[in-house]
Amino acid sequence: MRRTAMAVAASALAVSLAACGSAAESGDKDKDSGDSAAKGDNIKVGLLLPENQTARYEKFDKPLIEKKIKELTNNKGEVIYANAKQDASQQNQQVDTMVTNKVDVLILDAVDAKAIAGSVKKAKDAGIPVVAYDRLAEGPIDAYTSFDNVTVGKTQGEALLEALGDKAEKGQIVMMNGSSTDPNAAQFKKGAHEALDGKVKVGREYDTKEWKPENANANMEGAISAIGKDKIVGVYSANDGMAGGIITALKAAGIKVPVTGQDAELAGVQRIVTGEQFMSVYKPYAPEADAAAEMAVALAQGKSLDSVAKDTVDSATTKGVPSVLVPVVSLTQENINDTVIKDGVYTVEEICTGKYKAACDKIGLK
Repeated sequence: MRRTAMAVAASALAVSLAACGSAAESGDKDKDSGDSAAKGDNIKVGLLLPENQTARYEKFDKPLIEKKIKELTNNKGEVIYANAKQDASQQNQQVDTMVTNKVDVLILDAVDAKAIAGSVKKAKDAGIPVVAYDRLAEGPIDAYTSFDNVTVGKTQGEALLEALGDKAEKGQIVMMNGSSTDPNAAQFKKGAHEALDGKVKVGREYDTKEWKPENANANMEGAISAIGKDKIVGVYSANDGMAGGIITALKAAGIKVPVTGQDAELAGVQRIVTGEQFMSVYKPYAPEADAAAEMAVALAQGKSLDSVAKDTVDSATTKGVPSVLVPVVSLTQENINDTVIKDGVYTVEEICTGKYKAACDKIGLK
């Protein structure tokens, strides 16, 4: 994967795609392509998201993408939405339905990156371009936007080492990676190992089926039995949902160690406030959603992606995919105010409900 270097710092929140320009602003660089370009703003965009257990998709991704598409098409663009609810077969059927309904472009966040490849080809054969969103789907995709996923894993690993200090040399950690069907999970794992290997012993490592907290909980219970509770000094968790299941298992065993996360889910942020979870990775969704919308509208209108996509990535099946990669931020107690609150993701009132108020006061979250 070729990508520009991305700083992992709070300043990354200032990332804006404005400098890239919207598809509507690309001017002489754009090339019309017959009927597609003739559609103008009257386009149909199929939006396929993978599941609704993780809070981000319904709360952030969907409304942000819908809003940007309306903005780019003078309120004339139509978004047709479907959620696969973590069912790869259902998502394949949803693509078929979108093809039958003759959408002009698809924004696709794959449940299973490999299983969706045939459906991506069906869309392509029907003249429908596909923007892979958040996960790098296989098949002949036309564009891709996500976060720098290797950097996400590296950020998590480095944060865990910071939390461990000299304890890294005195015990073992458990690595709870994401689902083996999610290509992002492999990249998170790669980045985490780059940070952790040679600096701490990994006692047990799991690829967690379907990213489910209950599966992470069961895996953690198994790790505690295998390693021994006195030897575990920390846990790498690839996201916040799994961190919740992991922390439940740790509490039941009387273990208090640093745990990582990702997605800055409300429950994860609240656990960070109380100190149960050390960190999460905050991924500002607006730049990612905006990039997907800009590329989708451009493709539907037969325009160039040159002004939007400044990077390229290679999937297992497609080389040189035009891409937008968005930086991430390590979220800890110290920068909650400067990240999720400043960006309007959550209010202090949402985070500091009843049982969290004292902890919020203690860290100055008011």
